[in-house]
Amino acid sequence: MPVSLLYERLEAPLAPLDRLPRGLWLWSLVHSQGRLASRLPGIARLRETLLEGRATPNDDWPPQALAGPLAQTLEQLELPRHCAGDADLTDSALRSLCFHLDMIVDYMDRGADAEAARALALDAFAAEWKERCGTIDELRAIFGEHGDLVKNTRWDMMRGLLRSGSWQEVVRARRLIDALPELARIVRQLGRARVTDEPDASNASEVRIMEEHLALRPVERIVQVPDFPGETLGVRRSGRVARMLPAEAMLLLHPRLRMVWHARHAERTLLSYEDDDRMPDVVNELAPTWRPSSRRVPDKRLEMGPMLVCVDTSGSMQGGAEAVAKAVVLEAVRTAHAQRRACHLFAFSGPEEIVETELAVESESIVRLAEFMGQTFRGGTDVSGPLERALDKLGERHWQLADLLIASDGEFGATPAVAAQIQRAKEDLGLRIQGILIGDRETLGFLEIADDIYWMRDWRRYGSGETELPGETRSLTATYFPGALRTPANREATVSGAEAAKAVAGGPAAPKT
Repeated sequence: MPVSLLYERLEAPLAPLDRLPRGLWLWSLVHSQGRLASRLPGIARLRETLLEGRATPNDDWPPQALAGPLAQTLEQLELPRHCAGDADLTDSALRSLCFHLDMIVDYMDRGADAEAARALALDAFAAEWKERCGTIDELRAIFGEHGDLVKNTRWDMMRGLLRSGSWQEVVRARRLIDALPELARIVRQLGRARVTDEPDASNASEVRIMEEHLALRPVERIVQVPDFPGETLGVRRSGRVARMLPAEAMLLLHPRLRMVWHARHAERTLLSYEDDDRMPDVVNELAPTWRPSSRRVPDKRLEMGPMLVCVDTSGSMQGGAEAVAKAVVLEAVRTAHAQRRACHLFAFSGPEEIVETELAVESESIVRLAEFMGQTFRGGTDVSGPLERALDKLGERHWQLADLLIASDGEFGATPAVAAQIQRAKEDLGLRIQGILIGDRETLGFLEIADDIYWMRDWRRYGSGETELPGETRSLTATYFPGALRTPANREATVSGAEAAKAVAGGPAAPKT
């Protein structure tokens, strides 16, 4: 059926609704400012300019009396900068703007003139979005992006959270990250989902290659040996008396011709037999050759992928160590959000005192993060529990390419069973464990499970008070107690308790004669 021209003319003013999201339809259709025919394309164009990062007034909407003051208000709030490329935030701002501009008629009903009513509406809009823009800037400074944290449904919760004391700990940790750029590099290198072009010196594999080298090689050559008797090849002129022809010898018997012989001998022109005075000889010479060889070649470094973070919250971590540990957690959240990676936190202290949470930039996770940042570290230290849970997490399909990050002062020790499980996970799954040592020295527990340890030497200065740093004593354990680590060599040299008791009961061995 052909379309009715009457219906086409009636629906033409509604065509700009196709350029607007559904959430703006009601505010655009029913509004007290401007006519429908000009309001719909005006709101659509204003939305497009905000998404482009501009606040250019147009002739359609809002009305002329509001266009100039509105553009000035938007520039003062820097709202175009916040809305650029963010459709959700732009739609929220336009809904709020339509609401406040629709209140102009209510202000006039209460006795205000038209100019005062417009000023009241714009002031109310500016007051609301001044606070919201400040919140957006703060969230972007902390996490890089605000995600969906500023949606109207979460606005009251986020406004209360940002005024809490726990959030101030988040802000403090963010400032600390700027002073510790090495943390960002360490966290970025976690994960094994993507191969980079950089070699990994800590991870090398043995490969068979052909390499060029110099070696003695037998070479056969022909050597000319003077006066060497050999096969007669012909006749030639020379000064050799022993090989001259008989005709030349006959000249010596003639009284006059013998002077001719002496002249020919002096000139080396005697007719002589030509001998083959060359012989083969074999000598050894240095020559380039190729041979197979084994060499350890660094593999390509892996990064990206999920992250498992274990943070020590025991009482020994209070002060500067606590501040650094919280900064590690916040940097893990920032990196996971910026690179769209999964991040799981294990906060541990004493036995069975483990708090697990998924870290992401969304409302519930931010609340849990703020609660973690606001708490004070206390309790004992038991690392076996969180390590077992982290290994269980590696068994899940989405976490098989994850790496483990442990931030602690190192005052712990894993049980032999857990240490064996970690070693099997490293061999079978390729697990890598990065340690961040926030203490004075390395410990046996940390050295045994971590593949690499980054030592925070000046952790004390990040606490509430300034304390003089002790001497650098990181290598005391490795220097004076090398046999204490559970290395393969130490395990082979270690006897069981029963064997040791049996040896003691047998007494000293008899002296050899």
